[in-house]
Amino acid sequence: MFCRAVVFSILTLSVCWAYDQDYVPQRRPIYLESEVGSYVVFNCRLDFPLDTPIPYVLHWIKDGKNVFSWYDGVLSAADNFVGRINLLDHEYGPMGKASVNLTALRESDSGWYQCKVIFPNRTPNTRGNGTWFHLTVDGRHNLLKVPPINLTVTEGEDAFFHCTLKHPDTSRAQWWQRGVLITDLPHVKSRSHITSDGNLRISPTTMSDIGEYFCEIIDDLRNEKQLARAYLNVQYKAKVIYAPPEVYLPFGQQAILDCHFRANPPLTNLRWEKDGFLFDPYNVQGVFYKRNGSLFFSKVDDSHAGIYQCQPFNALGTDGKSPLINVMVQHPPTITVKPKPVYIHKLGDTVEMSCDARDTKGLHRPHIYWTRKDGVPLPYERSSTHGGNLTIEKIVESDRGIYQCSVTNEAATVTADTELLIETLAPRPPFNLTANSTDTKITLRWIPGSVARPSITYIIWYRLAEAAEWRTLKVSSRHSMEATVNNLEPGKEYEFMVLGQDSYGDGIFSKAFRYYTKPRDFKDAQQYRDPIQQFAQIGPPRNLTVDQTPDGNYLVSWDPPEYGKELLKIYLIRWWLEPKHTLHGTAETRLTQYHVSQLDEDELYIFQVFSLSMSDYEAGSNEFEIYVPPYRRMRAIAIGTAAGLMFLLIALLVFVYMRRKWFNNIQNSTEKMSH
Repeated sequence: MFCRAVVFSILTLSVCWAYDQDYVPQRRPIYLESEVGSYVVFNCRLDFPLDTPIPYVLHWIKDGKNVFSWYDGVLSAADNFVGRINLLDHEYGPMGKASVNLTALRESDSGWYQCKVIFPNRTPNTRGNGTWFHLTVDGRHNLLKVPPINLTVTEGEDAFFHCTLKHPDTSRAQWWQRGVLITDLPHVKSRSHITSDGNLRISPTTMSDIGEYFCEIIDDLRNEKQLARAYLNVQYKAKVIYAPPEVYLPFGQQAILDCHFRANPPLTNLRWEKDGFLFDPYNVQGVFYKRNGSLFFSKVDDSHAGIYQCQPFNALGTDGKSPLINVMVQHPPTITVKPKPVYIHKLGDTVEMSCDARDTKGLHRPHIYWTRKDGVPLPYERSSTHGGNLTIEKIVESDRGIYQCSVTNEAATVTADTELLIETLAPRPPFNLTANSTDTKITLRWIPGSVARPSITYIIWYRLAEAAEWRTLKVSSRHSMEATVNNLEPGKEYEFMVLGQDSYGDGIFSKAFRYYTKPRDFKDAQQYRDPIQQFAQIGPPRNLTVDQTPDGNYLVSWDPPEYGKELLKIYLIRWWLEPKHTLHGTAETRLTQYHVSQLDEDELYIFQVFSLSMSDYEAGSNEFEIYVPPYRRMRAIAIGTAAGLMFLLIALLVFVYMRRKWFNNIQNSTEKMSH
């Protein structure tokens, strides 16, 4: 009896040891159903020993045959699964790390699938990772036997799309690209062929073939249609598609010389040559590469003229150099005769506004033309230009306004403004109204309708869009072209008009302008920017301030962006002179502060800082307004006042001294007479 108990115990331990080492627990199979042309995801989780990731080999087996394998980043698939089966490369929600996605399903994909994981560096090399699936692909209501799949080919190779008909005797297939039948596309028709069973072959492929293709199956017997789609990706060497024979760069200004290329895969390098020699911007002062390979000239000079060529490269190589580009440095034109700042005439008069120009070297006259700054066309029957001068006959009220003489050549365009005023008529209305808002206030900006009347006072008329009653707000400063309306309701639309007044009386209202306050729970769109999105790579600088330093300069400081700081290339500082919003200065720095020294006194400035990413995306900070007092005039007044007081004090002292001396003399004379 004792011996039998010992033998049973030994057998039990042996079975338990074998179970622990080799047993793969039986799992219930998972049954999946889908349709022809659709997709299915097989979910398989990895069960690492002791929950510690180790090297593994993944196999997916269908009906006893290996159809997909993965090991150390290398994928392989059976011929009829190539391009249709992909590994989900990371866990997403409930999906396991060994999960695969099978697309463009066919009826032949039906069957048993097994997920099998092998650990090559462990004994034994398997664990309970296997999962069984049974896939049923329903093709009963399909006209399609084999659907098309996405293709990637190299330019010049053939592209073959399956669209095999299930009933070739009663159905037919037609192919579309960009909404047009291929048979109606001349650039594809001559290179394409649709087989009798519906498949499409394009031979050879070109870069213009990239895109989505649609196969439409029409069964006339059953009066049914079915649509399938697939994408064709044509890869090719980087190639130049266009090069202008001549390019003019403006002397003394910034300029860009572009290389117009296409590349798939993306560009990896771009090489420039100048006059037959390698042109490396890293060795040329003031010339830089842009992200797309273009040349950026920070300040063009005569040495930048020459014959240029560009040559793009990608992973497949290059298709060659561009044609020769003759780059010429063109000096901007100079206005030699400027129009008067203002012309004042009566109704019915004739006015001639003068304007003439030459290029910098004085060789020829550039193109001169006149426009109205508010966009209104010139009176065709009453206006004419002669040698750059503009003449308007029989002036009417609508002729008043700001006129602009533009002088242009291949390098640049320069302008000069003048204003036509009509006696006894009030100023023209402001125009180009813009705004921004918070939940309780709206800041309104506009462009003055007159530049020759600095004494104009502006009044803001505003109301709720659905209200009948208007309210008014007088702008305190005559030099300010903006105003903030406070105490508004959140999330409401308001209507605005701006009225100008001068010594002649009221002018004309601007066009009505509507703008919304933000809702109470509004969150700025910046909070929803995704840092990895293509056009939201970097946030704006924050908390911009401008403070005067003890030495009389101005310190511009800000906080770095909330996101995308690792993509920051540089900060751009810009400041404008108000109220005309004229750009007064720019600067670049990688610090979060900058010293500005040259600000004119008795002027109003607006500062703004932009963060520039490596891909040249700009994000602007808040605007900061600062007024520079007239320190010199104040110092002169103070010095004059001090000098005047000093003179009065000296005069008083002299007067007291002389008076005392006079009294002493009288006293001495009296004493002598008494003796």
